[in-house]
Amino acid sequence: MTVLTLTPLPFVYAPPSTTCKSRASFSLSARPELQQDRRRSIKAMSRDIRSSDLPQVIELEDESDFEKILSSENQISITGFGSLLSERSARSTFPDLENFRIAKLQGFRRVFAHSAPIFFERGIANPETKEISSLSVEPCEGESLVVTVFEIKSSEIPAFIRRELEFRFLAVVPETMEGKPYTNSAVLCGRYSDEEFFRIRCKGNKEIYFQHYGRFNIDKIWRDDILPCRLYLRHCVLAAKNLGDEAYNNFLDHTFLGDRRTTIREYLSSTGSGIMEEQPPEALKSRYGG
Repeated sequence: MTVLTLTPLPFVYAPPSTTCKSRASFSLSARPELQQDRRRSIKAMSRDIRSSDLPQVIELEDESDFEKILSSENQISITGFGSLLSERSARSTFPDLENFRIAKLQGFRRVFAHSAPIFFERGIANPETKEISSLSVEPCEGESLVVTVFEIKSSEIPAFIRRELEFRFLAVVPETMEGKPYTNSAVLCGRYSDEEFFRIRCKGNKEIYFQHYGRFNIDKIWRDDILPCRLYLRHCVLAAKNLGDEAYNNFLDHTFLGDRRTTIREYLSSTGSGIMEEQPPEALKSRYGG
């Protein structure tokens, strides 16, 4: 199996926060030569937080790290928080997925702060209004998300890495809806950074960046001043609603715009009013139908 090296960086994962009680810190799987620097970073991030209060999270740095969290059935668990809240949507990407179910994830929040080229490719981005954002998650102590979890074959890992290359890959431990931690870790796509994406994933090569983002005139991926792509937001809300009231209300109240203050419930009742009444183009009705 070809190893895709993703990132040798020290993991300092603490984006600006206005709604979190405090920034979260994590227990990391680090290469020996980086362990000391990472410990210093973590300590600086969490002076007033007891480590026992926080989720245990491991950064998956390359394909071999994914293999370490395979189940005995040679499968890997995936955590869905946006479009993957929809089983139909998940199966359009992972046709052979198994055991699709809802779960809880502690210590993270959803934020619309990620410029997504797929919306430009499909003609549903609106750069004039800045309605171009997809979802990512980031640490937020005290937050709890209703998510989905499912299993895919280990042979699908390379394609998953390539498809989600702009994210930071994390191994997290979801819980059942009753609060019991899972036995196996699950992969979560977390917020990355522009600097890391260009220097590590694009190897500092502007042509590689152009193929991913530049051809859509996107010069910054991770932004706090963009709004949700309208059809994508509608799709995610419908997907959450189809999972039941708890998932639906959790999505509305624990998903934020890039300002990290405005919830999606507030957004849909103000500036974003009318989004839920819009219909996708015929060719995208299945993809963005919730």
